[in-house]
Amino acid sequence: MVETKPEAAVIKQKSPKPLYATVVVTLLTVVLIAIGAALLIPDDSIRIPDWVDEQIIEINGAGRRGVPIEAVNNIAVHYVGNPGTSAQANRNYFNQPTTQVSSHFIVGLDGEIIQCVPLNEKSSATNERNRDTISVEVCHPDKTGQFNEQTYASLVRLCAWLCDTYELEATDLIRHYDVTGKLCPLYYVEHPEAWEQLIQDVANYEE
Repeated sequence: MVETKPEAAVIKQKSPKPLYATVVVTLLTVVLIAIGAALLIPDDSIRIPDWVDEQIIEINGAGRRGVPIEAVNNIAVHYVGNPGTSAQANRNYFNQPTTQVSSHFIVGLDGEIIQCVPLNEKSSATNERNRDTISVEVCHPDKTGQFNEQTYASLVRLCAWLCDTYELEATDLIRHYDVTGKLCPLYYVEHPEAWEQLIQDVANYEE
């Protein structure tokens, strides 16, 4: 009588993957993602002008998520929608852990400019265009949404610098309205000629 081995003994067992292989694959994935991000997003070594007050808000998973921006194809202009509020007040609002919105810059009623989000990160201002726009929120003195003279002059200066930095044209400025149809910035949606003038002023600006 021929002796046979139990079935279980003849089944070839799969050896588990070595732990180090999993670690190596994970590390390679992280490195490739980092290299890809470095090729896609603007360099965070861009020198911010001394006329911009850098007050970067905390990463809180809502207003600022720390997610890399994919590219910069446009500059999106918004209005804060709260007449008479200052740039500092709006920046502090962005910095609250429950706030869901933010912008890269805020231009204030006295012409002050505050940076809230690094230029190599997405802001939370322009919906699906957060991925490839630099966002600028602008303060306004009353409910018409029209920017006062000091605010307007600083907005033009900031947008001209951003255009120069990212090799954009003044015509690459867009309104929040152009993305979603929201009446923002209100005055410059209701008065398209004022928007066209802003674009022209940015195009003609000289430091």
